[in-house]
Amino acid sequence: MQGNLCVGSEGMDHLVYIRMRHRLQVKPHETVFLKDVAQIISDETIYEKLRQIPVHSVTDKDRNIIVIDVMKIIRLLAAFDQTIEVQTIGPPQIIIEVIAKGKKISMPMFMLIWFLLFFGAALTIMNFHEDVSMQEVQQKIYTIITGEVDSKPLIFQIPYSLGLGLGMIIFFNHVFKKRLNEEPSPLEVEMFNYQLDLDSYVSMNENKESMKNIDDR
Repeated sequence: MQGNLCVGSEGMDHLVYIRMRHRLQVKPHETVFLKDVAQIISDETIYEKLRQIPVHSVTDKDRNIIVIDVMKIIRLLAAFDQTIEVQTIGPPQIIIEVIAKGKKISMPMFMLIWFLLFFGAALTIMNFHEDVSMQEVQQKIYTIITGEVDSKPLIFQIPYSLGLGLGMIIFFNHVFKKRLNEEPSPLEVEMFNYQLDLDSYVSMNENKESMKNIDDR
């Protein structure tokens, strides 16, 4: 999105470029300034003053999501200086997420979640292998290659199990907290797309300036 707005009736003395950030995280009861919500390009004589313009003070009524529309920023700049010409570039609003102080997870809760995820993933893999008759396939491959019948062809099962774990590490591109390379994993891409959809929904439904109900007229 790009646009421009001339504020004031006389000649323009200051040209200000505003590019709204996409998302910002703040703490409860924190004051948000213009430098926090947007990138600013302006004359050096007013640059520092523009950066320190207060945009919003977080209160308990704000809950955890706040949407600041670019029109509010333009109104603040107009109130700051009538001779400013504002040109906006980028998204029309910013999503501010209020991050409360998180509680430390207890070790019993951590272990419970770990066991649920571990055994849930193990059962999923086992059920999949049972559905596709993986053991029978390995037995037949072993018989075809060696000419012998073995109910437990470990020469296939052990490498297959190791390869399954290695493949999951390569797929998710992580070993614990260490990334194997800079390429995002499919899970990260899906989480990114989900976050974009969520932000679009929040922008439309939480931004009071983007929607008007019949009772608001």
